[in-house]
Amino acid sequence: MTSEAALRSFRGIVGEGDVLFREADLQLYSYDSALDRAMPGAVVFPKTTAEVSAIVRECHKQKIPYVARGAGTNLCGGTVPLKGAVVIAPTKMKSILSIDPQKHTAVVQPGLPNLFLKKSLEPYGLHYAPDPSSQKACTIGGNIGTNAGGPHCLKYGVTSQHVMGVEVVLPGGDVVRFNVDDEGPDLTGLIVGSEGTLGIVTEATLNLTPIPKHVETMLVSFPSLDAAMRTVTAIISQGILPATLEAMDQITVRAIEGFIHAGYPTEAGAVLLIEVDGDTPVKDQVEQVRKICASNGCMEFRLAGNDAEREKLWEGRRGSYPSLARLAPNVLVEDGVVPRNRLAEAYKKIREIADRKNLNLSFICHAGDGNLHPQILFDERNPEQTRIVKEAGYEMLKVCVDLGGSISGEHGIGIDKREAMRWLFDGETLRQFRKIKTILDPENLCNPDKIIPSPDFGSREPTSGRQSGDEIIPLAGAGGPSKPFQMAPQAANGGILDYDAENFTVSAEGAMPLAALQAFLETQNQKVLLEGLGTLSDLLLENPPQEPRIRDQVLGLSALFADGSRGNFGGKVVKNVAGYDIAKLFLGSKGALGEILSITLKTYPLQYSVSVKKGRARSSPSPEARKIINKIEAGLKK
Repeated sequence: MTSEAALRSFRGIVGEGDVLFREADLQLYSYDSALDRAMPGAVVFPKTTAEVSAIVRECHKQKIPYVARGAGTNLCGGTVPLKGAVVIAPTKMKSILSIDPQKHTAVVQPGLPNLFLKKSLEPYGLHYAPDPSSQKACTIGGNIGTNAGGPHCLKYGVTSQHVMGVEVVLPGGDVVRFNVDDEGPDLTGLIVGSEGTLGIVTEATLNLTPIPKHVETMLVSFPSLDAAMRTVTAIISQGILPATLEAMDQITVRAIEGFIHAGYPTEAGAVLLIEVDGDTPVKDQVEQVRKICASNGCMEFRLAGNDAEREKLWEGRRGSYPSLARLAPNVLVEDGVVPRNRLAEAYKKIREIADRKNLNLSFICHAGDGNLHPQILFDERNPEQTRIVKEAGYEMLKVCVDLGGSISGEHGIGIDKREAMRWLFDGETLRQFRKIKTILDPENLCNPDKIIPSPDFGSREPTSGRQSGDEIIPLAGAGGPSKPFQMAPQAANGGILDYDAENFTVSAEGAMPLAALQAFLETQNQKVLLEGLGTLSDLLLENPPQEPRIRDQVLGLSALFADGSRGNFGGKVVKNVAGYDIAKLFLGSKGALGEILSITLKTYPLQYSVSVKKGRARSSPSPEARKIINKIEAGLKK
């Protein structure tokens, strides 16, 4: 319980009515959309950045943990107030501060609901692309915390590609602004996806995109999910980049039809919801997609005839979770990623886990980028069933890691999956994450004990279990920890370490010249969207301004730090929200953090119409931002 002295201080900052302290009120903020729970010490509702700063300063002064919480829709326990933390709820900070139709930007506060922003932009012919299924409720601040995705992120990118700048209240209470066009390390990229563990975002500058003039939406049914997944791989391999490419199994489809009546075919083994868009007519793409679907044995190919039909199809997809929630008291929604061409294999293994444990499982995925969501129906009032469900969920995440993927594509890590981080990252890399946390939050007060597993395991193997309060539930039969992905020390093919043409990724030595990489990819009818002279490492460390930005092409890297330690960050899948994005931190660092050993990049079809252009000139970071850069550079050298 928060002390009376602290409560008086909070009331003095925000007013009597904006501080909650009674148990009945606190219960409402003891959980999010995951299963973990912990009682907060108080709940405080700031209305300005200055109030957030003052609250954080008071917490720092009295050594009180705190956590920022938006709508509580996150599915990883990321906003659960551990250690009796004070919940700082910026839900009254929900204004659109400005919209610039010419620059395609909006400046917003963190409590703004995602859907409200979308509706407000429509009169300008613009939209904010990230569209989580919870967009009616979820806030921009929460989206930034988990680097949220959504169906349209296949073509337009996840949250990190649309956040151009942030105002952040750092641990201790200092207010600082970061921007992606600042010189030096990409601190905006570090904040996005950090789940509020490095500071509280109080303002964000967002990149907007024009609403496409032509949109075609297709509902395609298949006899099996395997056939649907083969179709997904075939569409992407043909160089077609749909705006969305969603897959649902029969159980999900029947649940949706029982609730929303969206017109989905309940006899199908699986359906794909495919959308293509552009500023010019896209009928040719529709016909290409139709032919590919037919060649893979589709049962029905249906084209939405108007906006109303299109909206009804999307209402069904967005309503998949509430449709399933009608069928059981609880739904555990997992969030893993695998290379696109291994989705069918992942589904088979995940289904085997559910069948072995006699669980009611449905399956939905952002199939175009390999982001899958197994959903297990259960009743948490049954402790034994809950234990089995949690074990099964962890086994399903392990499947994703073993197939070369990640444990989170858009939901984050929080409490729920922090132990599974040991499957992805070796001890040295986890130490780099802890260093970043300690540098910016030495008292561990800012959303403590999230994302990073504790270091107190000595030489023991990582625990294969899901966190439940302070208890770690052992996971029997998980097969032990997988080997974290690491780049080979020597390239076997002129600097190329790994090339996956079907999944459009390439890994290469940092010392490989960009020209040599492009020459190799051209022989494979692919390319990277980069320009410059010299090596890949030189290019990233300099981070020259270009469009599309270099930061949006880098999936991961391995690095040698100035103190001699190493780290492997990111991975080989397009969506990956696991740990701090230290890969982005190296961009523009000019070698101050260390040496880039290897890099994993997105590739594109050679005929892809986007060309590289010179970008906006870099600007000098503010003195406050420079201070943070210096602090991080010095801290990582220790």
